[in-house]
Parts: sequence; structure tokens; C-alpha cells
Amino acid sequence: MENVIYLFIIPVFTAIFTLLSTFASQIINGRLNRKQAVGFFHPFTNDGGGGERVLWCAVKAIQEESPHLDCVIYTGDHDASPQSLASRATDRFGVNLLYPPMVVHLYKRKWVEETSYPRFTVIGQSFGSIYLAWEALCKFPPLYYFDTCGYAFTYPLARIFGCKVICYTHYPTISLDMISRVRDRSSMYNNNASIARSGWLSRCKIIYYTFFSWMYGFVGSCAHLAIVNSSWTQSHIEKLWKIPNRIKRVYPPCDTSGLQALPLERSVDPPRFVSVAQFRPEKAHSLQLEAFAVAIGKLDADSPRPKLQFVGSCRNNFDEERLQKLQDKAIELKVNGDVEFYKNVLYRDLVSLLGGAIVGMHSMIDEHFGICVVEYMAAGAIPIAHNSAGPKMDIVLEEDGEQTGFLCQNVEEYADAILSVLRMPDTETLKMAAAGRKRANRFSEQRFYEDFKAAIRPIVNQASR
Repeated sequence: MENVIYLFIIPVFTAIFTLLSTFASQIINGRLNRKQAVGFFHPFTNDGGGGERVLWCAVKAIQEESPHLDCVIYTGDHDASPQSLASRATDRFGVNLLYPPMVVHLYKRKWVEETSYPRFTVIGQSFGSIYLAWEALCKFPPLYYFDTCGYAFTYPLARIFGCKVICYTHYPTISLDMISRVRDRSSMYNNNASIARSGWLSRCKIIYYTFFSWMYGFVGSCAHLAIVNSSWTQSHIEKLWKIPNRIKRVYPPCDTSGLQALPLERSVDPPRFVSVAQFRPEKAHSLQLEAFAVAIGKLDADSPRPKLQFVGSCRNNFDEERLQKLQDKAIELKVNGDVEFYKNVLYRDLVSLLGGAIVGMHSMIDEHFGICVVEYMAAGAIPIAHNSAGPKMDIVLEEDGEQTGFLCQNVEEYADAILSVLRMPDTETLKMAAAGRKRANRFSEQRFYEDFKAAIRPIVNQASR
């Protein structure tokens, strides 16, 4: 019997020892061979959203501030090359890098894709990100590890590899608001209706979220510097990570200079409304479509019929399906002749669409910031945005006592705001657009570069000594 036990135990302990030895040697090798570089952990370099714009502006800022440091992109997009990424930064976002970044290809990206976790998605992706970061750090251990996508569970691992950890946090992976909605049993894109209807399942999810928020607070506190994008995000991160002295607020870079060159006066025949957002569930495009249909139904017979233009990118087949459902819904609401869809447009085409719009639509609940809302204002389009988080706390506020846009929460309020703009005299429209454009200056790309460099300078200078 003892021989059988030994035959079982010895191989198990040997395997564990071998595994631990491999891990230890990889970490030691990584710590000894760290490169004079900033490694940007951004597995999806083709998402086309505000997060990708931040990535390229952060890369350019590092290139300007610390030219002795190489910039490396960890990406799961296997067709990405230094030249293609530099071209993408220019073509899609108008960001001209000083030189193309280095690229490290990752082959374990499936571990952070939401489709890999039908249940317990948040915690699955979080632990999966550790495995992906292991691949990244073993291939190329940098002096600075910079997370631009919110993978906080990778921070302890980066510190073990000896990296200085910096992050730009667009929104908390979990927030106190999310826990409150589960407690109130509100059905949303991140709280399935079947769970919301069940008291027992809701209680289980509260326990799960509470435990996860504790873990999230621990790993987040491992950041040497946490840059956040808005007042809303800052308040949540301070409560969860409890490192207020290491948190800096830097508003994301918005193309205000280029967009401000667009004329404020524009054709209103027909009046054009634009909605710029990825085709993701949280963007709540259907709310805009329903409100638009209600507004058209209330228009005077002699009033011009407006156009609603949806502009966004699709990351995968699920986004493609969402776009198709939105198109089907327009037919169902009998407004398909008044609605246009633009998928994966180039930056210059986006500017052209913004230049012809009198209104910019936004409807995401608790949008951490809302780059598109600032872009609307800079372009001279009056924003109609959701009355929460970034738009409410930072963006759609009065400028010199003048109203800069509308904040809404439901279909009726959005429809009323649409009608208000359509019925507004041209002089009032121009006054509101001008006030919005002035406010947008607070969120310019140049302001981002200045504030971002000021935030990273102490940690970069300290580590260089």
C-alpha cells in the first residue's frame, strides 16, 4: 500500500516542483532582463473606441516625454505590425506617432474574451488576464508596465516581474453602482433578467460581487500610479483601491482642435442627428431609436423630417448581430427611411459626418466619461446625453452661464430634447453650440498631453535615478 502511495505522491510533488521552478526561473529571468521600455498592455488594438485613442495618445506622450524609452504594444491582433499600428493611429484617430511602436504578439487572448465565459464573465476575464499578462511579460519584460484596458488583476504579476505599474483606468471593473442595481434587482445588460427576478439568485450575485470588489481593491492597490479619466471614475476607484495619493485625474484626449475648425452654422435641410458609439449593448442604441421615432411622430406636418445617423465599429460577430437588430428595429418603428448606418468609418469621414450634424446623441448609463459627447460639442453639434456619470458630472455643464446641451434618462425625455432642438430658433441653436464648443476646450488633446506628462513625470524620473 505504501508503495502505491509513493508511486502517486512522488510524481505529483515532482510535477509541482518542476512547475514552480519554471515559474521562478521565468520571473528571475524577467527581473534581470527588463528592457528600457514601456510595455502597453492592450490586447485589442482594433476596437476603434475611446480607449484606443487614449492608447495612441499615451504612446505619443511617452515618445515626447521620454525618448530614451521604447514603446511596446502587447496585442492579440496577429496581423498588427509597427507600421500598420502607426498608420491606424493616424487614419482612425488623427494621432501622428513620432515613430512606430514595437509589437509583441500574444496568442492567449481568448482567455480575456467574454465569449470564453458564458457565466462569471467578469471574474473569468480577470483571472484570464493574468495568464495573458504572463505570456506578455515572459516575452518582453519592460521597465514600465502600462495597462490601458483595465486589467487590474495583472498588476501584482507585473510587480513580481519588477515593473513599475501605471494604468489609465476608464472605468472600474466593478462599481458600487453595480452592486446597488443587483440589490435593487434591476435588469440591465450586466444583470440578467432571470437573476433580477430571483431573490435567491440576486443574493448570491451580491455575495459574488462583494467578494470580487474586495479582490479588485487589492489588485488595484498594486498600481504605482493610477490615472483615471473622470470625476465619476475617480470617486469609485478611490473607494475601491484606497490609494488616493497615487490617483491622478487626466481627462481623455478629444480631438477638439480639428473639430473646432468646422463651421458652427450648417445646413438644416434635413436636420441631421449623429450617434457615435461602438455597437455594444451598454451603448443603448435602441433607446435613441425609440426616442427618435416618438419625436418624429410628434413633429408638425410642415416641419422637416430629421435624419439619424448611427456611426460605430463592430468588434466581432455579436456586434454585427446587434447592428442588424438595430436596422430591423428601424424598420419595425417605420423610421428606416430616416435612419442611416455607418460601420467602421475612417476618421476623416467621421469628421465630415460631425460637421453636418446639429445634434449628437448619447445614451449609455454611467458612461465613465464620454469622449463622443465632447466631440459633438467641439464639432458644434448640441449633445443630448444620458443624465449620469461623465456627461452629468464633467461635460454637459453650463459654460459662462449658458446651457451647453441636454441631459435625459428615458425615451420621453430624449424625445422632448430632440423636439426642443428642432423647434429652437437658429440664434438659440448657435448660442448653445458656441457655449458647448467653448466648454470642449477643457478636454482637448493638448490638455491631455500636458496633464498626462505631469502625472507620469515623478514616477518616470524616480525610476530613472
